Amino acid sequence: MYPLSYVRPATLQEALDCLAREPEARPLSGGMTLVPTLKQRLAAPSHLVDLTRLPELQGISRDGDMLKIGAATRHVQVAESTLVGQTIPGLAALAGLIADPQVRNRGTMGGSVANNDPSADYPAAVLGLGATVISSQRRIAADDFFTGMFETALVPGEIIVGFEFPVPRRSAYAKYRHKATGYAVTGVFVADTAQGVRVAVTGAGPCVFRWHEAEAALANGDAGALATVPLDADELNEDRAGSAAYRANLVRVMARRAWAQLS
Repeated sequence: MYPLSYVRPATLQEALDCLAREPEARPLSGGMTLVPTLKQRLAAPSHLVDLTRLPELQGISRDGDMLKIGAATRHVQVAESTLVGQTIPGLAALAGLIADPQVRNRGTMGGSVANNDPSADYPAAVLGLGATVISSQRRIAADDFFTGMFETALVPGEIIVGFEFPVPRRSAYAKYRHKATGYAVTGVFVADTAQGVRVAVTGAGPCVFRWHEAEAALANGDAGALATVPLDADELNEDRAGSAAYRANLVRVMARRAWAQLS
């Protein structure tokens, strides 16, 4: 690793001031991607600004039909939260499937979503539930947040503070895990909401995406149509974990499994 300065601000404003003052500074949350990147000398920030203990980024609460989760909330806290389990069980189940116990005890929801790894689990829940990402500057709808591989709507100096999840009628997540990493070769989050069915797919493409054709089929209760509704394999990933055609089939299988959990 290159020499750098470690900063632990006491407040969100202190963190934002440091990021604004130091152009090469990087925010540090769980560090599950950033620390390995530093070890491989693929990044050389001047400062690491630790966000994990900021009070403004903590907590899980419910406000009416909205579940609020702070960005620094660790995966294990989401997985084991009684409130999350009772309110959005699909989200709690997803958190419990992330990687391994070491990652679940260090990684945070905000860090995962901000990184937007193509195989990360949380983006599927954020998009599938139609959540709102609360940043230090604004509110961003999930449909507008994920813009490409490792890319989001966040701008330099902007950090995620928390999330607001509309409570759905039902929700479920089905995932085919990579045996070595625990990442999603393909994962599908299905939510039955007041506005209709939402289906979000992770791991299969360069970025999490909604499968609108499946949403239309499931809105009519036609799970059998998942075998034939359009899904363009040409847009899916090809790597050692599987071909695009293999992933296209996994998307259909995981969507059926997630839907079956709702029945």
